[in-house]
Amino acid sequence: MRFALIGQPNCGKSTLFNSVAGYKAETGNFSGTTVTFTESRVRVRGQVVDLVDLPGSYALDGLNPAESETRRYLDSREVDAIINVADASHLAQSLELTFELLALDRPVILALNMMDEAMRLGLRIDGEGLARELGIPVLPLVASKGRGVKEVFVTAMREAERGGQRAESRMQNAEGGGLSAVERHARARDLAARFTRQGEKRVTWRDRLDDILLHPFWGYVILLLVLLGFFESVYGMGKIIEPPVLAFFDALTQLVLRPFGEGTLLWEIVLGVMQGIAAGVAIILPYLLPFLFGLGLLEDVGYLPRVAFLMDTFMHRIGLHGKAIVPFILGYGCNVPAVMSTRSLEEPRDRYLAAALATLVPCAARLAVVFGLVAFYLGPIAAFLLYLFNLLVIAVTGRILSKMMPEDTPGLILEMPPYRVPTLRNVTSKAWFRVREFIVEAWPLLIAGSAVLALLNYFDFAYVFNWLVRPFTWLLGLPSEVGVPLIFGILRKELSLVMLGQALGTNDFSASLTSTQMLVYTTFVMFYLPCLATLSVLKRELGTRSMLVISALTVLVAMLASLFVLGIAKILL
Repeated sequence: MRFALIGQPNCGKSTLFNSVAGYKAETGNFSGTTVTFTESRVRVRGQVVDLVDLPGSYALDGLNPAESETRRYLDSREVDAIINVADASHLAQSLELTFELLALDRPVILALNMMDEAMRLGLRIDGEGLARELGIPVLPLVASKGRGVKEVFVTAMREAERGGQRAESRMQNAEGGGLSAVERHARARDLAARFTRQGEKRVTWRDRLDDILLHPFWGYVILLLVLLGFFESVYGMGKIIEPPVLAFFDALTQLVLRPFGEGTLLWEIVLGVMQGIAAGVAIILPYLLPFLFGLGLLEDVGYLPRVAFLMDTFMHRIGLHGKAIVPFILGYGCNVPAVMSTRSLEEPRDRYLAAALATLVPCAARLAVVFGLVAFYLGPIAAFLLYLFNLLVIAVTGRILSKMMPEDTPGLILEMPPYRVPTLRNVTSKAWFRVREFIVEAWPLLIAGSAVLALLNYFDFAYVFNWLVRPFTWLLGLPSEVGVPLIFGILRKELSLVMLGQALGTNDFSASLTSTQMLVYTTFVMFYLPCLATLSVLKRELGTRSMLVISALTVLVAMLASLFVLGIAKILL
């Protein structure tokens, strides 16, 4: 099935095409000419549709080469539906082309684009009345902000499936519009006057906000500022909460250890258990809770879908489309639902690529390491730069993988939800739901892992684990003691921070690690092997072979990224 986008110059037709086109949009020339058109694919109601963006044309009977080739294309190619994109703020001018399209005996959908601009000018268009008059669907659209896009394509699919049922009505309206340019002009002015009224010029707060948040330049600037502010807030709250809570647990640990002889097996086990409890409350939760609360706030207010819209172009560059941003966003909470959400992607190639890249996204547990190690000792700016570096690594990895898996990806149809005022109860419930998972599943593992490490240290057996990963830690310039936290970190990523203190013999990491080592260790933790739960989901969703390949990929990426950070840190620090 093929849809054609047709409209007069500057109507926003190409904006609509670019907002839904797959990453492999291809530009071609009409035979024997230099006039170009662009083609891509988009998935509509489960079906893949070829989409062609024809050159901007004021009329099909014009002498302009682009207009002539557009008419020839429509006459010679099978087009199942025509999406006529019109500038709603200049309706009379746009309708002249519409009358010509109606005469082609093809399903036509009139998409009134730039409705926000029309509202600014105080124009009120009676779309339903115009649709009855023309005998075709007339839909509002703001392509630059993703509003109405889905309905336009769904309606085009429905009209294409209905075929010629409206053919008679279309032909009558085409005849009513005239066969000459003068008659079409008069008819278009008459319809525009009948179905458009001039009201008070006004702009809604949503329009003003989207003008800024979805701006092609300022939208990305604001996105960076939002992310930076997010990091600053999480870091600020964590830094306020962590020291007094740690001090409290240090005192409590000394009190609990008092009945036991120092250096005995029981003393070591109790110490390990207390360190696991303290780490969960004092190191993980002070950063995890604000992060999850903030993520829920951004989700409920309606900003995250706009992030997906902004990131659509970026996703195209790594071989995916904006819909794949969903696993990435979920990945910042937990990689498990991130991998599971790839089911929403229709193509096996897209699911594999999105799942592989989602495992590189730093989940809340990994971000706890970033905040608890880098942000706490080196500052929030260093943590934020490390976060941006993570995005860069994901982009480069995605670009390489997409080149190795060169399949076409149908484009994305993304609808912008309205802004909402988030309720404290809803945001808190979401945060608690995610924190409860940590308390129920992760915290017991932290405590048990700390106790096991205490046993390993007591029997001097930790060196075996450290020896297993020594090739990695040696290359990265890290102390051999970090081997145990890295291995146990595969169970739960929080363990790579909690057990680091035990492995080094102190929770004051600045006493045992240099700034460079903190950066390198954190970088490696951000990328290497996903946790055990994520590995099991990868196996279930993609199979054992894919799980093993993705696991090997994460280790390779972690090594290369860490070596790069090591080199940069040596130069700068």
